[in-house]
Amino acid sequence: MTRRLQLVAALLALIFAGTLCHAQISSPQIKKDKKAPKENVEWLWQYSPPPADGRENQLVLDTRFQPFLAQYLTAPQTFWGNPKTGYKSLAETALDFLSVPDKVLADDNRYLTITGCVFRFCPSRGMLWVDLNGAHPLVVFSAIDWIKDSKTPDQPGAEYTLWTFSNHPIDPEHIPAALIHSVARWTAHPPQGNTQIQQIRNAILVDPDGTPHPIEPKAIGANTFTLPPTEQKAQP
Repeated sequence: MTRRLQLVAALLALIFAGTLCHAQISSPQIKKDKKAPKENVEWLWQYSPPPADGRENQLVLDTRFQPFLAQYLTAPQTFWGNPKTGYKSLAETALDFLSVPDKVLADDNRYLTITGCVFRFCPSRGMLWVDLNGAHPLVVFSAIDWIKDSKTPDQPGAEYTLWTFSNHPIDPEHIPAALIHSVARWTAHPPQGNTQIQQIRNAILVDPDGTPHPIEPKAIGANTFTLPPTEQKAQP
């Protein structure tokens, strides 16, 4: 009798274990991997127009701005600084190139273009472009850097290199049209305190890992002058 009870108990235990295992496999309550949360950068919009040129100075002073740059601009750079004293991080470089405020412009209720220049040397100019569409915004920093073996910035014919860094890889053959438009509009204006439109001789598109891709300046909009006719006539 005892032997029979033991066999029944063992059989019941096997049935229970099988049922539990099946429930664990087929249960719809098993948690699935959660989607990555949307990165919130909507706070940038408050610094866009109005007024007409936005509020770039207030934006740069916002306590969220430097952490924003540090999060999205991480590629190595070697054009700002020198080998002896070292090179600044890309986020610090962007802050330098936006330190003298210019404009914050909004396009298509989706894109922000933030411009400025280096303190006491406005021929070195910066542009921060943000595509706020999607969960992971595309953030691009462009810098106009004077080619020192060309003419001085106050002379006609001085030449510059346009460096462009992004937090997501950009195919040189498929640069976003909205970014091209912003670069064209930006380079159509001379730097503050000057009447000469800067001539971009070289353009370099840099991947997030630091890989450089030389491209034609016009491929990214440099010196293509796509401003509306009314704005073009206003140029000095």
